Amino acid sequence: MAGEITNATEIVVPARTRVWLATVGTTAPADATVAMPTGWFSVGLTTEDSLKFNEEPQFEQVKSAQTDFPSRTFQTSDSATVEVDLQQWNSKNFKAVFGGGTITEITPAGGQPGAKHYKFAPPRIGGRSEIAACIEVIDGGKTYRYIIPRAMQMEGVQTDLGKAKEAVLPLRLAVQGGDDADAWYLITNDPAFANAA
Repeated sequence: MAGEITNATEIVVPARTRVWLATVGTTAPADATVAMPTGWFSVGLTTEDSLKFNEEPQFEQVKSAQTDFPSRTFQTSDSATVEVDLQQWNSKNFKAVFGGGTITEITPAGGQPGAKHYKFAPPRIGGRSEIAACIEVIDGGKTYRYIIPRAMQMEGVQTDLGKAKEAVLPLRLAVQGGDDADAWYLITNDPAFANAA
């Protein structure tokens, strides 16, 4: 068929994925392979099939008596989300999953010498904080980084505490935006993207 281009090297199989988080305003990586700048931390291990990036525009349609099809379709809003299940329980991951909160050291009862205990308190209403995120996808020599300058955990947290499998922390981030910057963007070293340059 004329104009058809088939190229199996443009198929992406995410052999490795990583999720990085940072305080909003932290310098984002400048390209697809540079070391992550200071201030970013890796969430560590995640379940192998849970990482998803969803982009969902919303539209309205104008109907007219002169046609059975819409006369005009226009976009009214946009949204994007990141979903991933974290396998590592630590202070940074816990705060990310619950949208903030505080962790304090407490004195254990019973006078256990040298023992340290910690208390996590989730954020109160109005106390959730935004976070920056970077989703890294690696397929051989190709790397893709979804950069999200501002996101917020906007779903409830359900953690299954069954005996037969690991308990994961569900990170569900909603992308936040504004007219002054990209709500999210992708940077890559994939040569196939040169076609549109």
